[in-house]
Amino acid sequence: MEKVIEVRNLYKLYRVGDEIVRALDGVDFDIFRGEFCAIVGTSGSGKSTLLNMLAGLEKPTKGNIIIAGSHIENLNEEQLVKYRRENIGFIFQSFHLLGTMNAVENVALPLSFRKVPREVRMRKADQMLNLVNLKKHKKHFPNQMSGGQQQRVGVARALVTDPRIIFADEPTGNLDSHTSEEVMELMRQVVKRQNKTLVMVTHDNHLAAYADRVFQISDGKIVKIEDNRKKKQEETGK
Repeated sequence: MEKVIEVRNLYKLYRVGDEIVRALDGVDFDIFRGEFCAIVGTSGSGKSTLLNMLAGLEKPTKGNIIIAGSHIENLNEEQLVKYRRENIGFIFQSFHLLGTMNAVENVALPLSFRKVPREVRMRKADQMLNLVNLKKHKKHFPNQMSGGQQQRVGVARALVTDPRIIFADEPTGNLDSHTSEEVMELMRQVVKRQNKTLVMVTHDNHLAAYADRVFQISDGKIVKIEDNRKKKQEETGK
């Protein structure tokens, strides 16, 4: 299996007054191509810090983050912007759709930053909305869509640049439980179909059950890694 993310001996220390807070305290793991991994922990456990490190939004105090063969902890800000643009898709809790744009325009937006011609980016956005089952909502504006539909637009937007990795930060935090499960199932199916690597941060163990592997984080340490695929195989007796 192809390693997409390698994390080695990762630390993030903050000074709060006279105290040193270890937001990450020696984290090690690998994530492979096509995997859906969930990082699960309570508020203050270090999960959001870890996601920010993987996305190149924060620098580690110590340690290595190797993504697609590159040590991103050594990149400068300009290189990090390029790295994110070329490799990463983001799905946010609060959707972050532009109210003045319809669904297809919102999905096409990341491609405009890459100077992709309008005809090409609209065609790609159209294809992505088909993928997330929003054929009938392409011309709808965010205020004409439900929360679940808006998050489907968010998933399509994350996929439109054909990223190597998708990071999702509490992607169902603003949705009811039924809609959350629909969006999780959609994300799982799309990731498999597209052979993408998805890393999701959540506090919800029930939602984490949709992932292939679950990384439990507490006080800045990975305390347990669960393989849901093995668990399902054992349950079905295969």
